[in-house]
Amino acid sequence: MRALKSLLLTGVAQAAIPNAMLRGMHSLPKLSVSERSRTSLNGTALPPITTVYHFDQLIDHNDAGLGTFQQRYWMNWEFYEPGMLRRCRRGPIVLMTPGEGNADGYEAYTTNETINGLIAQQQNGAAIIIEHRFFGYSNPYDNLTSQSLALLTIQQAIDDLVYFATTADLPMPGGDAVKPGQAPWILTGGSYSGALTSWTMVNKPGIFWAGYASSGVVEAITQVALMQSVLISFDFYDYFTPVHEHMPQNCSSDVEAVISYLDDMYAVSDTAGIQTLKEAFGLGDIVHVVDFAAALQSNLFDWQSLQPDVGPGAMFFEFCDALEVKDGVSAGPQGWGLENAIYSWGNFWNTTYYNNVCGDEDAETCLGTYNTSQPYWTNVTVNNANRSWFWMVCNQVGWYQVGPPECEPAIVSRILQPTYDQRQCVNMFPEAFGCPPQPTTAETNAMYAGWDVDIPRLFFANGLRDPWREATVSAYGLDKPNTTSRPIYEGDGFHCTDLMVRNGIVDTTVAAVQEAGLMYMKEWLAEWKPSV
Repeated sequence: MRALKSLLLTGVAQAAIPNAMLRGMHSLPKLSVSERSRTSLNGTALPPITTVYHFDQLIDHNDAGLGTFQQRYWMNWEFYEPGMLRRCRRGPIVLMTPGEGNADGYEAYTTNETINGLIAQQQNGAAIIIEHRFFGYSNPYDNLTSQSLALLTIQQAIDDLVYFATTADLPMPGGDAVKPGQAPWILTGGSYSGALTSWTMVNKPGIFWAGYASSGVVEAITQVALMQSVLISFDFYDYFTPVHEHMPQNCSSDVEAVISYLDDMYAVSDTAGIQTLKEAFGLGDIVHVVDFAAALQSNLFDWQSLQPDVGPGAMFFEFCDALEVKDGVSAGPQGWGLENAIYSWGNFWNTTYYNNVCGDEDAETCLGTYNTSQPYWTNVTVNNANRSWFWMVCNQVGWYQVGPPECEPAIVSRILQPTYDQRQCVNMFPEAFGCPPQPTTAETNAMYAGWDVDIPRLFFANGLRDPWREATVSAYGLDKPNTTSRPIYEGDGFHCTDLMVRNGIVDTTVAAVQEAGLMYMKEWLAEWKPSV
C-alpha cells in the first residue's frame, strides 16, 4: 500500500495520511481543463466536457437482483464522425477509468491534450472517462464499510467496464447505436487502470477491439525468499529500484548512508541513538521507529510526481539539492558523507518538508500508525480513495513497498517489512481481518495473466524512470518480446508520462512511444468490421 502513496497524493494532501502505504499510490496525473467551447465536426455546440453523466451500473454482476447504482462518467465527442459510409464504420469509442480516485479533475483525458483524445481525433472517435466503483461518488452503497467493500474487486471493476460498453446509450447523437459490434471500442488506462485494461482484455476478450496500457502494473506482487533458512517476504521493494538507478548519485549515496546508520542502530537496539536521529529530523515525537523509517520514505515517493516537463523546483530535486549543495558546490558521486547527510536531510524536514506533509499536526498524529481510534482508520464515508484502495491492496494486489534484502542497496529502511502494511490492513478493516492478511496475488495473476499477458491488439507504453516499472511488462529481466500484435514500447519517461501530449513535446523518446501507439491504433482499427 505504500505503493499507493505517491500516485494519489502529493504535497499537502499527504498531511492526512499517517502511513507510508498510501503516499506512493499510483493515481494518474491530473490536467487542467481548457475552458474553450467545443463543437462537433458539423459545427454543433457541445456541452462542456465537465458535464457529468450517470449510468445505471449493476451493484453486483453476480446478482442483478440487487439493483443498480449511479456510476458517473464524462464524455467528449468533438472529433466523432457517426458514420463513414465509404468505409462502412463508425468512429471508435475510447473508454478510460482513472482508477483509484475521484474522477473529478480527469475530464481533460477526453481531450487531445492526452493520448486518449489523440486517438479519438485521429480516428474520428469519442472519448469517455468513467469513475471506478467505490471511488469518488460512484458507490453501490452509501458507506465504505468492509461489508460494502466486499463488492470492490478486480472482477467487478472489469464487469463494470463491459456492462457499460455493451448497454450504455451515450448522450451524443446516435449514441444508442455504438455498442461493441456496431462500433469499435478502445480501452485505455494508466497505472492501475492500465493494468485493468490488460486484465479486462484477458478476462473478457472480444468486447474491446484494442487497448492502450500506460505504466500498466499488470503483475500483482508479494515476493517471498529463503535466506539463511529463514523465509523472508520482501514484496515490492523494487518500487525503489528505478528511483535509485536514476536519482543523482551523490543524493542516493548520502541517503544510503543515513538509512544504513538507522538500520545498524535498530539491529543492536540502540534506542538512544535512534531517538537522537529522530530529533534531528524534528520527528522525536514519533513513538515507533518503524513509523520514523516510513516517514523517511516520503522523500523518495516524491519521485513519482516527476515528469519530463518538471524543472529543478520539484520537491524531489529540492530534497537532493538540500543534501548535496553546499555554498553553491555540489558533492561528488559519493556525497558529503553521513554527518552532513543527517544534518542536511534533517534540516530539510525541519525547514521545509514537515510543514508540507504534516502542517500543524504533531508528528505522531501525522505519521504514526498505531492509534487506531484516529478518524483516518474509522471514517467509512464515501469519496475516501485511501480507504477504497487500501481494500484492494490488502485483498488482491499487494505491492507493499518495503526495504530491500541485504544484497540490494537500500535507500529505504529494511525495518520496513510487509508486516508493517499488513498490520494497517487490520487497523483499517478489523471486521474483515482478524489477523494480518495475505493478498491473493497468485490468484490475481493466474486469473488475469499478469506478466504473461499475450492478448492481441494491446499496446503497452512504459517509462524507464517509472518507479512502478518492475510491475509492468517492461520489468528488468522479464525480456518480454515486442510483437506487432502486442507491442511494448519504453521511453525515458516516468509514471504514465506518455498519456500527456505535453511530455512528448519535451522528450523525443516519449513522443516516439505516443507515435507508435497512434500508428498501431490506426492499423488495428482499419481491420475492424461491424458484426451487427
